[in-house]
Amino acid sequence: MGRSLRPSVSTSASTHSMATERRTVLRGMAAAGLGVAWPGLGFSAALRPECDKGAESEGETRGVGGATGTKKGIGGAAGWRYLAARKRGQAFEAVVVDDRGDDVHALSLPDRGHSFAIDAARRRAVAFGRQPGFFATMLDLDGRRAPTRLALAAGRHFFGHGVFVDGGRLLLATANDFEAGRGVLSVYDSSAQCSGSGSGSLIAEFETGGVGPHEVVALSGTNLVVVANGGLLTHPDFGKMPLNLESMQSSLAYVDITNGEVVDVVSLPPELRQLSIRHLVVDKKGSVWFGCQYMGPASDTPALVGCHTPGQALKMFAGPPDILRRLRHYVGSVAIDAAGAVVATSSPVGGLVVYWDTETGNVLGTTELVDGCGVAPAKGGGFVISSGSGAMLRAAPGNMARPTRPASTALAWDNHLRHIPV
Repeated sequence: MGRSLRPSVSTSASTHSMATERRTVLRGMAAAGLGVAWPGLGFSAALRPECDKGAESEGETRGVGGATGTKKGIGGAAGWRYLAARKRGQAFEAVVVDDRGDDVHALSLPDRGHSFAIDAARRRAVAFGRQPGFFATMLDLDGRRAPTRLALAAGRHFFGHGVFVDGGRLLLATANDFEAGRGVLSVYDSSAQCSGSGSGSLIAEFETGGVGPHEVVALSGTNLVVVANGGLLTHPDFGKMPLNLESMQSSLAYVDITNGEVVDVVSLPPELRQLSIRHLVVDKKGSVWFGCQYMGPASDTPALVGCHTPGQALKMFAGPPDILRRLRHYVGSVAIDAAGAVVATSSPVGGLVVYWDTETGNVLGTTELVDGCGVAPAKGGGFVISSGSGAMLRAAPGNMARPTRPASTALAWDNHLRHIPV
C-alpha cells in the first residue's frame, strides 16, 4: 500500500542515486558556464533550445462557419467554455466549445489529439497527441496568436497529458523514454520570456518513479505534482501494445517540481498488479481520485476507481457489482464537479458514466451514453459529457440527462473534455 508523504525524501536508493547524479551533472554544467540556473528550481536551464515555430504553418485557427479567426473572446462570454480534441470528417482538431457543444473556434492538429494542459491566466493551452504522441502544440485559447510546436527530446514520445505549474512558468508533460523503458516528465520553460507567445523550451527531465506515466495533476498549495504511472511498458514500434503484462506495476508518484525528487510512491497491492492507473483528479480536500484500466483476465471484476490522501492508505471503490461489470474493465476519463464533491468516471467501452460521493466513496448514480468518455464540470453543478459518436449532453446524479448536441457520423469527440477556468 502507500507510504506516508515525506517531502524531499526519495522513495528508493536507485531513485535517489539517479536524481543525485542528474543534479551533480547539471551543477557542473552551470559552474562551467554552460547553463543558467532557473530561479527556485534544483536544475539548470542548460543548453536551452529556441522555441520551435514549426507548427505555425501546420495549424490554422478556424472560427465558426469556417472563417479564420475567432467567434468571440472566451473571457467575455457568458457561459462556460471547454477544450476538446476531435475528428471532423478526416481532419483532427483541437476545438474550444461552449456548454452546448457549439464551436467557438478550432485549430487543426497534425494527428489525433488526446488531452490538454490549460493556463487560463495567460489564455493558452497545450494540445498533446494521443499515445504514442509525437507532437504537443501550444495554442491561444482566444484564437489570436498562431500556434507553436513544443520540442520533443530524442527517444521520447508523449502520453497525451500535461500540466502548467509554478504560476504558468513551467509546463510538465508525461513522456516515455522508450529505449530505456522509463517514465519521465518533460519540463518546459513556459514563461513569457520564451518568444512572444511564451510557447516553451525543453529545459529538464524528471523521473516519475515508474513506467508508462499517463496523467499528471498539481496539488494546490504545494510544490508537488501527482503522476499516474500506468505500469505498462510500451515502445512506439509496437504501438500501444503492452510488453510487460506479467511484471507490470502501477503507482501514484508524488514529485517535487522544485528539484525533481520523487518524494513518495504509492503502489497498488499485489492482487491488483494488472490494474493500470491512468487518469486523475483532485477533490476539494486535496485527495487524489484515480481511474484504472484492467489488463488481466476478462472474468475478473476488480475495482476500477480509487482514492489516495497523502499520508493515508490507498482506498479502492468497486461500487455495485452490476455497475462494475458494465464498466468492462475500463475507465477512460475522470472529472470533479464544480463544488469538488462529486467525481465522475466514464467508460466509453461500457457506455456508462458513474458518479461517486467523495465523502463516502458510494455511487450516487449513472448516465448512459454510447461511447461516452469526455467529462467535465458544468456550471451550476453536474457534468458535461461528450461522446465518440459526436453527441454531447449535460447530466448529474439523480437527474435525467439533457442532450445539448446530437450524434453525428461526421464528428467524433476524443477521450477528454476540459473545462477552461475563467
